[in-house]
Amino acid sequence: MDIIRATLPPTATGVLEILLHIDRLTLEKRRWRAAAEDGREFGFDLETPLRDGAPFFHAGGATYLISQQPEPVLEISLTEPSDSARLGWQIGNLHFSLQIVGNSIRVADDPALRRLFDREQITYSGARRVYHPERRAHVH
Repeated sequence: MDIIRATLPPTATGVLEILLHIDRLTLEKRRWRAAAEDGREFGFDLETPLRDGAPFFHAGGATYLISQQPEPVLEISLTEPSDSARLGWQIGNLHFSLQIVGNSIRVADDPALRRLFDREQITYSGARRVYHPERRAHVH
């Protein structure tokens, strides 16, 4: 098993890419184990967590990349700035992170958020997407 301690610089185009599929919660950790699509096993002992798309290993003309798996999310379309600010505050007040995608907000699908949106009559839809929460915000 190969031990990975950091990400690598991007590689040239045309190089064979082998993916390691991993969920967001595991990807947020510094220490974990997983196997890539070709079965090669890796142990991760990182200073900082890796991100979706990060190259982490080169071998035999191939580059291994992180591929974050889609997960259930809730999406809310934004129209009014005041409504957007209020919604961001409400989500943050529950200590949930969010992702801003164009004119919408994406959050992890959670019963507490569904109750909030239903109570406040906020229209939302469920989907399966790769979720990249904002990293600039602090979540307890």
